[in-house]
Amino acid sequence: MTTRERTYARANNQRAAQYTELWVIGRPEDIAAMIRVASASGRLVYASPPTRMGGDDNRHRRYLRLRTT
Repeated sequence: MTTRERTYARANNQRAAQYTELWVIGRPEDIAAMIRVASASGRLVYASPPTRMGGDDNRHRRYLRLRTT
């Protein structure tokens, strides 16, 4: 591995470590409260639109990307 490749790999690992990505499943009002708190703290980077779970399940699913530092 060349020095350039090692530097690039290290930079990619550092960028990846700056974020946490997760799927949140729950009632719409609970997820909305979570997003408000994450947004107010400055950690929210991205929130997907809500998606219904389907069938008789009333819960929603959202993808969140949060800043870790």
